[in-house]
Parts: sequence; C-alpha cells; structure tokens
Amino acid sequence: MVTIMIVEDDKTIAAGLEYTLQQDGFVSILCYNSASALDILSREIDRIDLCLFDVGLPDGSGYDLCSYVKERKDLPVIFLTAFDDEVNVVMGLDMGGDDYITKPFRIRELLSRIKSVLRRYSKQPLNKKNIEIQHIVINTLEGKVFKRDEEVFLTALEYRLLLIFSNHIGQVLSRAQLLEQLWDVAGDFVNDNTLTVYIKRLREKLEDHPQTPEIIKTVRGIGYKVGE
Repeated sequence: MVTIMIVEDDKTIAAGLEYTLQQDGFVSILCYNSASALDILSREIDRIDLCLFDVGLPDGSGYDLCSYVKERKDLPVIFLTAFDDEVNVVMGLDMGGDDYITKPFRIRELLSRIKSVLRRYSKQPLNKKNIEIQHIVINTLEGKVFKRDEEVFLTALEYRLLLIFSNHIGQVLSRAQLLEQLWDVAGDFVNDNTLTVYIKRLREKLEDHPQTPEIIKTVRGIGYKVGE
C-alpha cells in the first residue's frame, strides 16, 4: 500500500485529508508541525511514498522539509499553500517540488494529482536527475532547463507544461489532457487560449525555429507530441 505523509498545521484540513486518503486506499502519516515531521522522516523515510507539505508551518516551512527529503531520497512532494502567486510556485518547483496546489482545493483534483505524480515516479528510474529532449536538458532536482548548455528561464506554468510533456515522451497529448493537468496549478483557471499562448512561448524559448517546431510537434486534429 502507498504511504503518504501529511504535514498540515490546520487540524480541520489535516483530518479531512487523512480521512479522504484512507478512504481512497492510502496509508497516512499525519504531522501538525515541522519538528514532528523531521523526527518521523529521520527514522521512517524509507516507508514513505509521497509527501504533502503545507508551506506555512508554525515552526518552519514546507520548503525546508522538501529540501530535507530530497537530500535523502527521491520522494515526490506536493505543496499545499494559501499563497497562489507565481513567485511561490516557482520557489516550490525550484526546491524540487513535484506539484503545487492552493487552498481551498478540490479534493478530487488533489487525489488526481497525487496519483499522477505517483505514476510518473513509478515509470522513472530512481534518482533520475536529468531529462534530455534533443538539445534540451531538464534538471528536475534543481528545476532548471538548459538549451545547449545555456540556461533557459521559464515561468512556473511554462515549466509545468514542459514537465508534462517530458513525462509523456512519444505520447500524443490532446489539448484537453494538457488543460486537465495544468488546471489551477498557479491558482488561476487555465483556458484553451492560455494553453495556446504557453505552447507558443515554450517553442520560442526552446526551438531553433519556432515556426517549424521539432521538439513540441503539432499532431493535427489531436494535440501535441514531444519525442518519438
């Protein structure tokens, strides 16, 4: 069974999360502060499969907990927070976080993201740091992207979109599938027009010839595809 650590200081939210996860077949470990979480992580990190960290804790930060985890094991981390601005999203991703969801959130959306992150990890070799797509390298531990060894600066949603593609190499993704995974990641509704803008921006930053893309290819009438 999959064991999920929840670190959330709001006891009402924490209880709701614990109940929902258990109803969905997960085993949960619940902590209300950073100190108790660090104590458990120091002793039992090997039996934990995914971490849900509230960013704002009474005695620390979910970002610090994420750093502690990532230094010891390649565990997926999803941040829970009331902050929805892009700076906090980028910070969470830069710390090695795998996803980011703002409160109040839809519980079904959170469950979907948990399962999506777990699926990605189950398909990846342990401790995989770099993902290479032609001349593009994604350093997933540092949250950085390089084009022929030159760092490319992406916004949080651009980075999120690139990660979605990188986790589905060779697979055609419909616009609906992309929108579903991008939904509300930065606290904002992502619509079809916004997706078009972000695809265009990614191509401009990553492609040698954005008008004739070789990395993010359009599959007419279906969606987009990265890799063979």
